Amino acid sequence: MIIDAHTHVWPEKIAAKALAGRVPGMEAVFDGTVPGLRRSMAAAGIDHCVAFGIADHARHVERANEFIASQRSDWLTPFGTVHLDLSVEENMAALQRNGIRGVKLHPLFQRFALDDRRLWDLFDAFGSDIAVIAHVGFGGEGSANENSTPQMLAEVVRNFPDLRLMACHFGGFRRLDEAEEYVVGLPVVLETSWPPSLAEIPTERLRALVHRHGPDRMIFGSDWPMVDPAAEIEAIRRLELHPDDEAAILGGNLARILGMRS
Repeated sequence: MIIDAHTHVWPEKIAAKALAGRVPGMEAVFDGTVPGLRRSMAAAGIDHCVAFGIADHARHVERANEFIASQRSDWLTPFGTVHLDLSVEENMAALQRNGIRGVKLHPLFQRFALDDRRLWDLFDAFGSDIAVIAHVGFGGEGSANENSTPQMLAEVVRNFPDLRLMACHFGGFRRLDEAEEYVVGLPVVLETSWPPSLAEIPTERLRALVHRHGPDRMIFGSDWPMVDPAAEIEAIRRLELHPDDEAAILGGNLARILGMRS
């Protein structure tokens, strides 16, 4: 089973607007709709995906969670959203109302830091019940790029050992040196997306990173619609890992984390 841990979707009527004006290098190559995602998955041989609904502002949290929860299916697991301008109780209620058991954090766009103690209060509330996948590294504009650093991630990992935490982009998008220094080897799951292409990272460096961190703590993600998932799967296969390790990264590990049968 191949599972894509990192996809973004929007309602069809707003997808084009949501994808307009992206940060250079992060432009969409697909349409950001659920039907478009399904077509890309079929073309890439992907069996299941995690799809995100993210609210940049607190007023959009309920609507984003309602939308992404409505897309739940036998091929899509919804991850919802929270915002620090809402209380812990309001955030938890919004997730519970929609039956959401995982959230995506994007501190750069949501305008809070990964070490914000309000977020840590949410982590306490999540315990091991709510899975979390977080953007770490560059990918925004100006000072927002310091909202989620590899060093902050390492601090979260140390303080919340029971949190089911997954870190996008190997724990540091465009900050791989820092991720290798502060994150690789810690007890945290690292996700593999690297827009516009995982092929930008030299194969030997990537293979060494996987072996050092442990293939049992790596999950495949594409960052669709910014990236073609078929090409990213091929980049993983070019590492020529042990077949069991490759299968674990491409789906087995995430199936275990989400309590699915791989």
